[in-house]
Amino acid sequence: MESVVLVVHLIIALCLIAVVLLQRSEGGALGIGGGGGGLVSQRGAASALSKVTWGLAIAFICTSITLTILAGGRGGGSVTDNFTIPADEIEIPLPGPSDGGADPLGAGSLLPPATPPAAD
Repeated sequence: MESVVLVVHLIIALCLIAVVLLQRSEGGALGIGGGGGGLVSQRGAASALSKVTWGLAIAFICTSITLTILAGGRGGGSVTDNFTIPADEIEIPLPGPSDGGADPLGAGSLLPPATPPAAD
């Protein structure tokens, strides 16, 4: 059932994108579009496209809500519950003496020498 609604949802989304792209620009966005002529130049065709757009938008919202309800029945909790790590599993390495405490961070040769070089 969920896969059928998902396929219908995707088809509606693609149709909604196509219908929005077919509509005539009402000007001003980036200085492109608008103008006379174009694919949709009659008032009747514009209102028909707007009605189709509204219908597809309502169908898109309905399928979105339906998918949310269907997915909510699978299990409770949040999506982020899958990504939380229990506190007892977190390991924080503490710096400790390694090799007699000469290099406590274990960075090897990246650290400057412990004592400055002697001046001659």
